[in-house]
Amino acid sequence: MTLKRKNNYKRQSERGNVLFLILIAVALFAALSYAVTSSTRTGGGDASDETNLISTAEITQYPNSLKTQIIRMSVSKNVDVTTLNFDPPSNFAATCNGTPSACVFHPLGGGAIRSNAPADVMVSGTPGTWYYSGHYEVTNIGLSTATDPAGNDIIAFLPGIKSSICARLNTELGISGDTTHSADLDVTAAAQQMVNGYSIPSSEINIGTAGSTAALDGQPFGCITDSAGEYIYYHVLVER
Repeated sequence: MTLKRKNNYKRQSERGNVLFLILIAVALFAALSYAVTSSTRTGGGDASDETNLISTAEITQYPNSLKTQIIRMSVSKNVDVTTLNFDPPSNFAATCNGTPSACVFHPLGGGAIRSNAPADVMVSGTPGTWYYSGHYEVTNIGLSTATDPAGNDIIAFLPGIKSSICARLNTELGISGDTTHSADLDVTAAAQQMVNGYSIPSSEINIGTAGSTAALDGQPFGCITDSAGEYIYYHVLVER
C-alpha cells in the first residue's frame, strides 16, 4: 500500500514538472513573438528594409555572374570583348548561329542565363530588363580616354528602379554625394545595345566627373539618377 502511494506521488510530481516546463516554453514563445512584432512596428526590424536589402543583393549578384562568364569567354575562347553579343535566345537563329562563341547567352558562347530583375525593385512593378552597352565610360575605371573607343567600358544597365532601392544600393556600396547626371541617359536606345552588328563608338558618355557625378569616379557599380529623374543601376562588366 505504501509503495503504491509513493509511486502515485512520483507520477504526480513528474506530471507537475512537465506541465511547468510546457508553461515556461509557451511563455518564452509568446515573449519572442511579441519582441519580433514590436521590432517590426518600431522600425528596428523594418520589413521593407529587409526586402530592400535582399533585392539590392539580387541586383548586384546577377551582373557579377555575367562578368565571370565573359572572363571565361575571353580566356578559353579568345573572344574579343568588343564583339560580345547580348542578344536574347529568341534572336539566336538570326544573330548567333554564325558566331555563337561571342554570344553571352548562347550555350556555345558564354552559356549565361538571361534573367530579369525582381519586379519589387522596379517602379513599374514588373520584372526589369537589363541593357548592355559600350557607349559609356566610368571615370578612373580602366582608361579614361576621350573620343576613343579604347576607353569605353562594357556596362550592364538596369533603368527604372525605385528611388528607395537606388538609395539603398549606394549606401551599401559606400557611395555618397550627388549622383545626378547632367544628361538624360537613354540606355534603352536600340543604337546603344550590344547586339548583332554593334560597334563601340569613338565618342563616349561619361559617368563620373565629366557627367557631374564625381561621387561615382572609380566606382565600378552604383546607382545614378539622370536629368529626367530616372534611377538607373549600372555595373561595369569589362573595364577597358
